[in-house]
Amino acid sequence: MQQQKQYKVLLIGETCEDSYIFGTVDRISPEAPVPVVKHEETVTVLGMSENVKRNLQSFGVHVTHITNKKLIKKKRVLDSVSKQQLVRIDEDDHVDPIKPAEVKMAFLTSQYDAIVISDYDKGFVTIEDLITFCKNFTGPVFIDTKKKDLFSAQNVIFKINQREASTLRVQPDPHNLITTVGGQGAWYMDKLYPSENVNVFDVVGAGDTFLAALAAEFLKNHDMEASIKIANKASAIAVQNYGCYTLTAEDIKSL
Repeated sequence: MQQQKQYKVLLIGETCEDSYIFGTVDRISPEAPVPVVKHEETVTVLGMSENVKRNLQSFGVHVTHITNKKLIKKKRVLDSVSKQQLVRIDEDDHVDPIKPAEVKMAFLTSQYDAIVISDYDKGFVTIEDLITFCKNFTGPVFIDTKKKDLFSAQNVIFKINQREASTLRVQPDPHNLITTVGGQGAWYMDKLYPSENVNVFDVVGAGDTFLAALAAEFLKNHDMEASIKIANKASAIAVQNYGCYTLTAEDIKSL
């Protein structure tokens, strides 16, 4: 049997440290009308572009990752029983910009089948950077971004959600844009690709999973329609699990 090619991807984007602070709530503070959380445990994982990386690796993709050195920090306080999020605290929300030398070095050491960019618009990459990546790379460029002024290019696919789409100032051409709409699925070229009806437990990281599955599948089949269907299934698995979920080998087989 012929061995499947291991695709190489250059992943660029911000990384955060996600801390989940679990505790029980059985009373309201006498000092203010807020719940008193009795701390039980804290779980810390890396999220944002690091979540994209883990899921790309689940598909067998070799990933070179360029990200911020000083991590963005997100702390979520949750009720242990209901898993209801009570509050989120963000620290170090803005990061230093990417160094062009890092990108040049990455290309000197390897050739890539695709570029994947997880852009939370925290200052790591500019819109000019995104345009430059697309102009100077002949393969597909998959971009999940929160920027409001997008562009068109033969090799770019933007993946944004419905809320982000509603705030766009500049729209790219339809063939450059995928818009996810939560449990409904994703729109592409005026066609809705429906998602599976599942019990949603946590939506954190679902967009990362969609992006990773979309890129990994497209590298194998070069079929955008089929890739969106796989990405929908992958994100449906993610929302049934808590936190930034990494697809398992069993999950990949089920796709």
